[in-house]
Amino acid sequence: MSRRPNVLFITCDQWRGDCLSAAGHPVVRTPNADALAREGTLFARHYAGAAPCSPARACIYTGRYQMTNRVCRNGSPLDARFGNVALAARALGYDPTLFGYTDVSPDPRAHAPGDPVLTSYEGVLPGFTVRQLLPEHQKPWLSWLRAQGVHAPPFPDVHRPVRSAGEVSSAPPIYTRRQTPAAFLVAEFTRWLGEQDAARPWFAHLSFISPHPPYIAPEPFNTMYDPDDGPDFRRAGRWQDECATHPWLADHLERQKRSKFIPGAKGRLRGWTEKEFRTIRAIYYGMISEIDDKLGQLWSTLRRSGAWEDTVVVLTSDHGEMMGDHFMLGKGGYFDGSYHVPLVIRVPGATGSRRVDAFTEAVDIKPTLIDLMGGTPPAWLDGRSLAPLLGRSVEGWRDCAHWEFDFRALGKPEGRLGLSPRDSSLAVIRSDTFKYVHFGGGLPPLLFDMAQDPGELRNLAGDPTYRLERLALAEKMLAWRSAHLDQTLAFIELTETGPRGPAWPAA
Repeated sequence: MSRRPNVLFITCDQWRGDCLSAAGHPVVRTPNADALAREGTLFARHYAGAAPCSPARACIYTGRYQMTNRVCRNGSPLDARFGNVALAARALGYDPTLFGYTDVSPDPRAHAPGDPVLTSYEGVLPGFTVRQLLPEHQKPWLSWLRAQGVHAPPFPDVHRPVRSAGEVSSAPPIYTRRQTPAAFLVAEFTRWLGEQDAARPWFAHLSFISPHPPYIAPEPFNTMYDPDDGPDFRRAGRWQDECATHPWLADHLERQKRSKFIPGAKGRLRGWTEKEFRTIRAIYYGMISEIDDKLGQLWSTLRRSGAWEDTVVVLTSDHGEMMGDHFMLGKGGYFDGSYHVPLVIRVPGATGSRRVDAFTEAVDIKPTLIDLMGGTPPAWLDGRSLAPLLGRSVEGWRDCAHWEFDFRALGKPEGRLGLSPRDSSLAVIRSDTFKYVHFGGGLPPLLFDMAQDPGELRNLAGDPTYRLERLALAEKMLAWRSAHLDQTLAFIELTETGPRGPAWPAA
């Protein structure tokens, strides 16, 4: 190409990394994501940096781990001093344009106390031009539905199955496959694409909320999968046995409510039956297939417009989904299901498909996009550009993945587990063979043999036989944290001739 590429950066919400047929899932069918992988690179062991949405996206957008960006929960402000992928794109001559949401809470120090922007965690990442905002209330989509004659109640009731009263049901919603929130965003992107100057590269960020709950899918996706199909859940025989494994898990299972996932449902989630969990999982698979259907529309639109051969496509998710494992739904904690997510990157001119089994992380997305847009990633980012991995193996790549989870309870002198907010966190290091989880506040650690126990059911941290493995991983985690302290100014030195080091400031 004679000019910089277009960029289509797609994030989904809560898409598990194993729920991709290109990755070998025995049930889920994702032909359009698979088609992208056939023309690009599938990163088979890609992991989110944090959970839930705001912390996960902060890692993606800033290229920095949670320990540095300090977005600890939905509503934690993103410090204005940190750059992000949108500002980086803008510095390279792009006008990055948003379709969907970014879940970024602005730095309150940059706003007047009464500014309405400080009343929601669903702010827009600085640097983005907003073409179509679609926050959780989904009001723009609801008005679009009503304009088509659909009597749409407010969120979340619009996502209730027809003929259902809060129970688990595969019945469809009142809207069709052509009227989903994803269909709405694809239509808006298509209109916008038709307005672009072919001589000027564009950057579009499509941020889909699916397959995030409420769990519901329109026809035919609602019955595409049989609840009896699919792998066994990774969990102990009873939820009480799960509670006995760790204080955090016991507290979490106590608090998970069904209504968060199925509007109108009553009671605690852990009490759902095997059949109900399997029905929910079949709906979740259908939600993934519905998103994949919209991906196919995007690929066709790009080809018809003539933009396909000039466009970098990045497809990923902010975090994963437990989907019945360990009697949990949603995300959080330390299990792989919450953090293993899809990543497919396709660059113009690539021939053939490639699968990368090296560990990659959410913080790698920003430097990768900067690299593919023709820029130089700042030296102080925590992530590394994946561009070299698109065509060959790279010596000295990381041999493990890392993530963090902050479970603080704000507004209380002590959290639910008797911990202060500073102590209410965990960090994970996960290698080919072992996984070590370190908690703050004196909570006991966890150690899993991932080769022998991929379901993470047996904690070996107290077993003297594994003392050396636990110690080695704890030391490696300490070295990781030491290496990734905030490096923004650490690479700069003031000398007689002025500042020396990487260009500053930078996005």
